[in-house]
Amino acid sequence: MITPAQWQEHGETILVGNDRIFVRAAGHGPVLLLLHGFPTSSWDWAACWPALIDRHRVIAFDFLGFGRSDKPRDGDYRLAHQADIAEAVLAHFGVARYALIAHDYGDTVAQELLARQAEGHARAELRAAVLLNGGLFPETHRPLLLQRLLLGPFGPLVARLSSYSRFADSLRRICVRPWAEEDLREHWQLLVRADGKRILHKLIRYMDERQRCRARWVGALQDTRLPVRVIDGLDDPISGAHMLARYCQLVPNADVAGLAGVGHYPQVEAPDDVLAAIGDFLQETPAGAGGGAPWLCGGGGARSRR
Repeated sequence: MITPAQWQEHGETILVGNDRIFVRAAGHGPVLLLLHGFPTSSWDWAACWPALIDRHRVIAFDFLGFGRSDKPRDGDYRLAHQADIAEAVLAHFGVARYALIAHDYGDTVAQELLARQAEGHARAELRAAVLLNGGLFPETHRPLLLQRLLLGPFGPLVARLSSYSRFADSLRRICVRPWAEEDLREHWQLLVRADGKRILHKLIRYMDERQRCRARWVGALQDTRLPVRVIDGLDDPISGAHMLARYCQLVPNADVAGLAGVGHYPQVEAPDDVLAAIGDFLQETPAGAGGGAPWLCGGGGARSRR
Protein backbone atom coordinates (compact mmCIF):
# COMPACT_ATOMS: atom_id res chain seq x y z
CA MET A 1 0.00 0.00 0.00
CA ILE A 2 1.06 3.62 -0.49
CA THR A 3 2.90 4.81 2.62
CA PRO A 4 2.28 8.24 4.19
CA ALA A 5 5.70 9.37 2.94
CA GLN A 6 4.82 8.34 -0.62
CA TRP A 7 1.40 9.97 -0.27
CA GLN A 8 3.05 13.24 0.68
CA GLU A 9 5.78 12.97 -1.95
CA HIS A 10 3.26 12.93 -4.78
CA GLY A 11 1.07 15.67 -3.32
CA GLU A 12 1.30 19.44 -3.15
CA THR A 13 0.24 22.27 -0.89
CA ILE A 14 -2.05 24.95 -2.28
CA LEU A 15 -3.17 28.19 -0.69
CA VAL A 16 -6.89 28.64 0.03
CA GLY A 17 -7.30 32.07 1.51
CA ASN A 18 -4.56 32.21 4.13
CA ASP A 19 -4.54 28.47 4.75
CA ARG A 20 -2.28 25.83 3.24
CA ILE A 21 -4.20 22.76 2.09
CA PHE A 22 -2.51 19.46 1.21
CA VAL A 23 -3.77 18.02 -2.09
CA ARG A 24 -2.97 14.89 -4.09
CA ALA A 25 -4.10 14.36 -7.70
CA ALA A 26 -3.42 11.66 -10.30
CA GLY A 27 -5.00 9.71 -13.13
CA HIS A 28 -6.96 10.56 -16.25
CA GLY A 29 -10.65 10.60 -17.06
CA PRO A 30 -13.75 12.02 -15.39
CA VAL A 31 -12.86 13.94 -12.22
CA LEU A 32 -13.46 12.22 -8.89
CA LEU A 33 -13.13 14.09 -5.58
CA LEU A 34 -12.41 12.14 -2.37
CA LEU A 35 -13.54 13.52 1.02
CA HIS A 36 -12.11 11.88 4.16
CA GLY A 37 -13.45 11.48 7.69
CA PHE A 38 -12.73 12.51 11.29
CA PRO A 39 -10.11 12.34 12.73
CA THR A 40 -7.93 10.96 9.94
CA SER A 41 -6.87 12.35 6.55
CA SER A 42 -6.82 11.82 2.79
CA TRP A 43 -4.38 8.93 3.31
CA ASP A 44 -7.53 6.92 4.19
CA TRP A 45 -7.97 6.43 0.44
CA ALA A 46 -4.54 4.89 -0.20
CA ALA A 47 -5.79 1.31 -0.64
CA CYS A 48 -8.41 2.36 -3.21
CA TRP A 49 -6.19 4.91 -4.97
CA PRO A 50 -4.53 2.69 -7.66
CA ALA A 51 -7.86 1.30 -8.87
CA LEU A 52 -9.58 4.68 -8.85
CA ILE A 53 -6.89 6.48 -10.85
CA ASP A 54 -7.15 3.80 -13.55
CA ARG A 55 -10.55 5.22 -14.49
CA HIS A 56 -10.63 8.78 -13.14
CA ARG A 57 -8.72 11.96 -12.58
CA VAL A 58 -8.75 11.65 -8.78
CA ILE A 59 -8.29 14.56 -6.38
CA ALA A 60 -7.97 14.10 -2.62
CA PHE A 61 -7.13 16.68 0.01
CA ASP A 62 -6.83 17.06 3.77
CA PHE A 63 -9.56 19.22 5.28
CA LEU A 64 -8.43 22.27 7.25
CA GLY A 65 -7.32 21.05 10.68
CA PHE A 66 -6.52 17.53 9.46
CA GLY A 67 -3.50 15.62 8.17
CA ARG A 68 -0.94 17.80 6.43
CA SER A 69 -3.16 20.84 5.98
CA ASP A 70 -2.86 23.86 8.28
CA LYS A 71 -4.30 23.63 11.80
CA PRO A 72 -4.72 27.26 12.91
CA ARG A 73 -5.88 27.92 16.48
CA ASP A 74 -8.46 30.40 15.22
CA GLY A 75 -9.39 28.47 12.05
CA ASP A 76 -12.86 28.36 10.55
CA TYR A 77 -13.76 24.70 11.02
CA ARG A 78 -17.42 24.93 10.07
CA LEU A 79 -18.50 22.24 7.64
CA ALA A 80 -19.73 24.93 5.25
CA HIS A 81 -16.20 26.33 5.16
CA GLN A 82 -14.78 22.87 4.50
CA ALA A 83 -17.18 22.72 1.53
CA ASP A 84 -15.78 26.10 0.42
CA ILE A 85 -12.31 24.56 0.54
CA ALA A 86 -13.48 21.55 -1.50
CA GLU A 87 -14.80 23.93 -4.16
CA ALA A 88 -11.55 25.93 -4.07
CA VAL A 89 -9.54 22.73 -4.60
CA LEU A 90 -11.67 21.89 -7.63
CA ALA A 91 -11.21 25.43 -8.96
CA HIS A 92 -7.43 25.12 -8.50
CA PHE A 93 -7.47 22.20 -10.94
CA GLY A 94 -9.90 23.90 -13.31
CA VAL A 95 -12.67 21.35 -12.67
CA ALA A 96 -16.12 22.19 -14.02
CA ARG A 97 -17.80 18.78 -13.51
CA TYR A 98 -17.05 16.01 -11.03
CA ALA A 99 -18.28 13.07 -8.96
CA LEU A 100 -17.30 12.37 -5.37
CA ILE A 101 -16.74 9.63 -2.81
CA ALA A 102 -17.03 10.69 0.82
CA HIS A 103 -16.69 9.08 4.24
CA ASP A 104 -17.79 10.03 7.76
CA TYR A 105 -17.15 13.80 8.29
CA GLY A 106 -16.75 14.08 4.53
CA ASP A 107 -20.31 12.80 4.06
CA THR A 108 -21.70 15.95 5.65
CA VAL A 109 -19.49 18.13 3.48
CA ALA A 110 -20.90 16.19 0.53
CA GLN A 111 -24.43 16.90 1.77
CA GLU A 112 -23.61 20.61 1.79
CA LEU A 113 -22.28 20.35 -1.76
CA LEU A 114 -25.51 18.58 -2.78
CA ALA A 115 -27.51 21.41 -1.21
CA ARG A 116 -25.50 24.02 -3.11
CA GLN A 117 -26.00 22.10 -6.34
CA ALA A 118 -29.78 22.08 -5.79
CA GLU A 119 -29.76 25.81 -5.05
CA GLY A 120 -27.88 26.54 -8.26
CA HIS A 121 -24.83 28.24 -6.78
CA ALA A 122 -22.25 25.44 -6.75
CA ARG A 123 -18.90 26.47 -8.25
CA ALA A 124 -18.60 23.17 -10.16
CA GLU A 125 -21.26 20.72 -11.31
CA LEU A 126 -21.62 17.66 -9.11
CA ARG A 127 -22.92 14.73 -11.16
CA ALA A 128 -22.92 11.75 -8.74
CA ALA A 129 -21.94 10.83 -5.19
CA VAL A 130 -20.94 7.73 -3.25
CA LEU A 131 -21.22 8.00 0.55
CA LEU A 132 -19.52 5.61 2.97
CA ASN A 133 -20.27 5.19 6.69
CA GLY A 134 -21.15 8.53 8.23
CA GLY A 135 -23.64 10.51 10.29
CA LEU A 136 -26.10 11.29 7.51
CA PHE A 137 -28.84 11.63 10.14
CA PRO A 138 -28.04 13.13 13.57
CA GLU A 139 -30.65 10.89 15.21
CA THR A 140 -28.81 7.70 14.16
CA HIS A 141 -25.26 8.84 14.92
CA ARG A 142 -23.77 7.04 17.93
CA PRO A 143 -20.56 8.88 18.86
CA LEU A 144 -17.81 7.35 20.94
CA LEU A 145 -17.33 8.41 24.55
CA LEU A 146 -14.14 10.26 23.59
CA GLN A 147 -16.06 12.25 20.98
CA ARG A 148 -18.76 13.17 23.52
CA LEU A 149 -16.10 14.29 25.98
CA LEU A 150 -14.39 16.45 23.34
CA LEU A 151 -17.73 18.10 22.63
CA GLY A 152 -18.42 18.79 26.31
CA PRO A 153 -17.34 21.67 28.58
CA PHE A 154 -13.96 20.04 29.26
CA GLY A 155 -13.26 19.51 25.57
CA PRO A 156 -10.05 21.60 25.46
CA LEU A 157 -8.60 19.61 28.38
CA VAL A 158 -9.68 16.28 26.87
CA ALA A 159 -8.02 17.31 23.60
CA ARG A 160 -4.72 18.15 25.30
CA LEU A 161 -4.77 14.85 27.23
CA SER A 162 -5.49 12.75 24.16
CA SER A 163 -3.01 9.91 23.72
CA TYR A 164 -2.03 7.39 21.08
CA SER A 165 -3.40 4.51 23.13
CA ARG A 166 -6.87 6.09 23.40
CA PHE A 167 -6.84 7.02 19.72
CA ALA A 168 -5.83 3.50 18.65
CA ASP A 169 -8.36 1.88 20.98
CA SER A 170 -11.15 4.04 19.52
CA LEU A 171 -10.32 3.07 15.94
CA ARG A 172 -10.06 -0.59 16.85
CA ARG A 173 -13.49 -0.53 18.51
CA ILE A 174 -15.31 0.95 15.51
CA CYS A 175 -13.71 -1.35 12.93
CA VAL A 176 -14.22 -5.08 12.48
CA ARG A 177 -11.16 -5.97 10.46
CA PRO A 178 -7.97 -5.23 12.41
CA TRP A 179 -5.72 -2.25 11.69
CA ALA A 180 -1.99 -2.77 11.28
CA GLU A 181 -0.23 -1.26 14.28
CA GLU A 182 2.12 0.73 12.04
CA ASP A 183 -0.86 2.24 10.19
CA LEU A 184 -2.49 3.33 13.43
CA ARG A 185 0.74 5.04 14.48
CA GLU A 186 0.99 6.80 11.13
CA HIS A 187 -2.59 8.08 11.46
CA TRP A 188 -1.78 9.33 14.97
CA GLN A 189 1.30 11.18 13.73
CA LEU A 190 -0.80 12.88 11.04
CA LEU A 191 -3.38 13.83 13.68
CA VAL A 192 -0.90 15.41 16.09
CA ARG A 193 1.43 17.09 13.56
CA ALA A 194 1.49 20.88 13.81
CA ASP A 195 0.14 20.58 17.36
CA GLY A 196 -3.11 19.17 16.04
CA LYS A 197 -4.38 18.01 19.43
CA ARG A 198 -5.05 21.59 20.49
CA ILE A 199 -7.91 21.98 17.98
CA LEU A 200 -9.64 18.59 18.33
CA HIS A 201 -12.38 20.10 20.49
CA LYS A 202 -13.07 22.61 17.71
CA LEU A 203 -13.17 20.03 14.93
CA ILE A 204 -15.67 17.88 16.84
CA ARG A 205 -18.26 20.67 16.76
CA TYR A 206 -19.40 19.24 13.45
CA MET A 207 -21.71 17.02 15.50
CA ASP A 208 -23.57 20.09 16.77
CA GLU A 209 -23.66 21.50 13.24
CA ARG A 210 -25.37 18.34 12.01
CA GLN A 211 -28.14 18.94 14.53
CA ARG A 212 -28.57 22.62 13.66
CA CYS A 213 -28.47 22.04 9.88
CA ARG A 214 -30.40 18.77 9.80
CA ALA A 215 -33.21 20.11 7.64
CA ARG A 216 -30.77 21.44 5.03
CA TRP A 217 -28.46 18.42 4.88
CA VAL A 218 -31.04 15.64 5.18
CA GLY A 219 -33.22 17.55 2.74
CA ALA A 220 -30.32 17.58 0.29
CA LEU A 221 -30.33 13.75 0.30
CA GLN A 222 -34.09 13.48 0.02
CA ASP A 223 -34.55 16.06 -2.73
CA THR A 224 -31.51 15.57 -4.94
CA ARG A 225 -32.00 14.45 -8.52
CA LEU A 226 -28.41 13.27 -8.73
CA PRO A 227 -27.40 9.59 -8.49
CA VAL A 228 -26.32 8.83 -4.91
CA ARG A 229 -25.16 5.43 -3.67
CA VAL A 230 -24.55 4.67 0.01
CA ILE A 231 -22.03 1.91 0.78
CA ASP A 232 -22.10 0.98 4.44
CA GLY A 233 -20.08 -1.31 6.69
CA LEU A 234 -23.03 -2.91 8.49
CA ASP A 235 -21.12 -3.80 11.68
CA ASP A 236 -20.09 -0.21 12.38
CA PRO A 237 -21.31 0.74 15.90
CA ILE A 238 -21.42 4.44 14.93
CA SER A 239 -23.16 4.51 11.54
CA GLY A 240 -23.78 0.90 10.57
CA ALA A 241 -26.93 -1.06 9.74
CA HIS A 242 -29.11 1.21 11.88
CA MET A 243 -28.08 4.23 9.81
CA LEU A 244 -28.68 2.37 6.56
CA ALA A 245 -32.18 1.40 7.71
CA ARG A 246 -32.94 5.06 8.43
CA TYR A 247 -31.61 6.04 5.00
CA CYS A 248 -33.94 3.55 3.33
CA GLN A 249 -36.79 4.95 5.42
CA LEU A 250 -36.23 8.59 4.50
CA VAL A 251 -34.70 8.64 1.01
CA PRO A 252 -36.93 7.74 -1.95
CA ASN A 253 -35.61 4.97 -4.23
CA ALA A 254 -32.56 4.57 -2.00
CA ASP A 255 -29.57 2.95 -3.70
CA VAL A 256 -27.48 1.19 -1.06
CA ALA A 257 -24.89 -1.54 -0.60
CA GLY A 258 -24.43 -3.09 2.83
CA LEU A 259 -21.07 -4.74 3.55
CA ALA A 260 -21.36 -7.50 6.14
CA GLY A 261 -18.43 -8.02 8.49
CA VAL A 262 -17.13 -4.50 7.88
CA GLY A 263 -17.00 -1.60 10.34
CA HIS A 264 -16.69 2.17 10.19
CA TYR A 265 -13.80 2.43 7.68
CA PRO A 266 -14.85 0.31 4.66
CA GLN A 267 -12.23 1.85 2.36
CA VAL A 268 -9.52 0.74 4.82
CA GLU A 269 -11.02 -2.53 6.04
CA ALA A 270 -12.40 -3.86 2.75
CA PRO A 271 -11.21 -1.73 -0.20
CA ASP A 272 -11.94 -4.44 -2.78
CA ASP A 273 -15.53 -4.75 -1.53
CA VAL A 274 -15.96 -0.98 -1.72
CA LEU A 275 -14.63 -0.86 -5.26
CA ALA A 276 -16.91 -3.74 -6.27
CA ALA A 277 -19.91 -1.98 -4.72
CA ILE A 278 -19.07 1.20 -6.63
CA GLY A 279 -18.74 -0.80 -9.86
CA ASP A 280 -19.62 1.37 -12.85
CA PHE A 281 -21.79 3.74 -10.83
CA LEU A 282 -19.44 6.70 -11.30
CA GLN A 283 -18.88 6.24 -15.01
CA GLU A 284 -20.26 8.92 -17.32
CA THR A 285 -23.56 7.54 -18.65
CA PRO A 286 -26.90 9.15 -19.48
CA ALA A 287 -28.45 7.43 -16.47
CA GLY A 288 -25.50 8.37 -14.29
CA ALA A 289 -25.53 4.96 -12.65
CA GLY A 290 -23.59 2.72 -14.98
CA GLY A 291 -26.53 0.58 -16.05
CA GLY A 292 -28.41 0.32 -12.80
CA ALA A 293 -27.84 -0.38 -9.12
CA PRO A 294 -27.13 -3.92 -7.87
CA TRP A 295 -28.38 -3.23 -4.34
CA LEU A 296 -31.62 -1.42 -3.54
CA CYS A 297 -33.68 -0.97 -0.40
CA GLY A 298 -36.66 -3.27 -0.36
CA GLY A 299 -39.20 -4.56 2.08
CA GLY A 300 -36.53 -6.50 3.93
CA GLY A 301 -34.05 -3.63 4.10
CA ALA A 302 -30.68 -3.29 2.45
CA ARG A 303 -29.11 -6.31 0.83
CA SER A 304 -25.69 -7.20 2.16
CA ARG A 305 -22.49 -8.28 0.50
CA ARG A 306 -20.03 -10.70 2.10
